[in-house]
Amino acid sequence: MLGAYVPSRDATLEKTERKKRWIEDFHTALDATKSSVPVLLLGDLNVLEPDHQPEHRRQFAPFEYDFYRALTDRHGLIDAFRHLHPDRIEHSRARRSDLGYRYDHAHSCAQLLPLLQGCDYVHQTRDVLADGSRLTDHSGLAVRLATTATTPLLTSDPATTAPCEPEPTLF
Repeated sequence: MLGAYVPSRDATLEKTERKKRWIEDFHTALDATKSSVPVLLLGDLNVLEPDHQPEHRRQFAPFEYDFYRALTDRHGLIDAFRHLHPDRIEHSRARRSDLGYRYDHAHSCAQLLPLLQGCDYVHQTRDVLADGSRLTDHSGLAVRLATTATTPLLTSDPATTAPCEPEPTLF
């Protein structure tokens, strides 16, 4: 599993160039993982799918939409949410209840798609807490895969394990 936070940008040349460099470095790093491990990429990609609803009032630059498309075209990753919910309109960030955007994404390699059981947004992370604050202005993203352990996980109580014979533990 890979996590990414893609930098945002504004109209300044500095932030635009920073984001372009980050994207190129990201592609290079992701290219290096292609044959070694199955990939599930999750993160705030700071871009919308090209046909996002509602349309974003500020259009993204072509290089940003190219980044989103390259996840599939170059890296073979599929938008897990869209794969399971082809027509659902859902937003991971909303300034108002009627104005939201899906900036947070999960993209899966084809090898993991048969194991994909769920990909849903957890909106409670945006709720206002008792003290008036919020945990975040983004929804969480829960991805469920049907997996089976190939080897048993050893667990032990560190209080009862002899100090000279350490055993793998979860605590």
